Amino acid sequence: MKTLWVRVRAFDPAVQLLFVNQLSINLGFYMLMPYLAAHLSGDLGLAAWAVGLVLGVRNLSQQGMFLVGGALADRLGFKPLIVAGCALRTVGFGALAFADTLPVLIGASLATGLAGALFNPAVRAYVAAGAGEERRVEAFAVFNVFYQAGILLGPLVGLALTGVDFRLTCAVAAVVFAVLSVVQIAKLPVRKRAAEADGARGQWRTVLGNKAFWLFSAAMTGSYVLSFQVYLALPLAADSTAVTTALFVVSGLVALLGQLRITDWCKRRWTREQCLVAGLGVMGLAFLAPALGGGAVALLLCAAVLAAGTAVLYPFEMDTVVALSGGRWVATHYGLYNTVCGIGITAGNLAVGVLLDAVGGVGAGLWLTLAALGGACALAVGALARSGLLAARTPVPASAA
Repeated sequence: MKTLWVRVRAFDPAVQLLFVNQLSINLGFYMLMPYLAAHLSGDLGLAAWAVGLVLGVRNLSQQGMFLVGGALADRLGFKPLIVAGCALRTVGFGALAFADTLPVLIGASLATGLAGALFNPAVRAYVAAGAGEERRVEAFAVFNVFYQAGILLGPLVGLALTGVDFRLTCAVAAVVFAVLSVVQIAKLPVRKRAAEADGARGQWRTVLGNKAFWLFSAAMTGSYVLSFQVYLALPLAADSTAVTTALFVVSGLVALLGQLRITDWCKRRWTREQCLVAGLGVMGLAFLAPALGGGAVALLLCAAVLAAGTAVLYPFEMDTVVALSGGRWVATHYGLYNTVCGIGITAGNLAVGVLLDAVGGVGAGLWLTLAALGGACALAVGALARSGLLAARTPVPASAA
């Protein structure tokens, strides 16, 4: 923890605030969302299709609007979108505390999803700009530690609050985002974006015409499908709630305790492209553990190796998005990247579901398919690297904060 504190203090105060901001965002989100389905079906007595609709609206509004959120951040500035997103999520979570009809629930769910689409690309673009080219990888490594800490702590806080009343959980989550909104209005500096000569048409032409970025995004979608299996395939294979809980604890602890050490080790030995390939390869190898032997130990080993591969990948992945943008319309690139990967997750999970039905449940066939997916992604990114397409474009100097 001392090393983490030293790393954090070495960054600009605005970037430090964004680290804490991300921990708080995930804390507020994950104290509520894991228990929402039970509240909808149990406390409110909604039918299964209605529960799925409410949850699906949130995911669709977030994934579908990432690109719009990123484009607005590049146009209006990072701070306004971050504040607007947190304020909107305050409203959404507050509404969930009192909503008891389907239309109101859908509206609240829509607001919480749109909020994420507003602040996520803006936060990442601000961190990238605030850290600078030399320290971007380190900044995103620290960012991921705070990110995972929120995921780990949120469900534990939510479990305690939901034991009293789910509406209390909603209220506390809303307060968290309300406080974030106020703190960021008061403390987060306005960061001026680099002056761009082209207008909205040029913005979209630049981003949508970035061939290398499209190819990289497509190659990386598989990594998100693999990461999501800690929520899908691994819990389905677990034989108890205790094992399922342990999967999330192991994943979080690997990120919290190992992220900075893993990133430092990789930076000393490999290029950015080699780190991407290695991370994808490790994520694929994780699924060999349950393929070769069943049981809780194999599942926990899979979760740990999967988290380690993600720790290798994430900082260099975020850095590559900025590098491929050439410093132009960075938030828009992040928004498009999130949208592409979100579509990939949906398609990948549908494919996993079809495979589960075809083979009659979780088994070696599924694990080997996921391992092969990791290998295919590694090969694809390696091919892009050898072709020179992943080389950083000439950056456009950014205005000072």
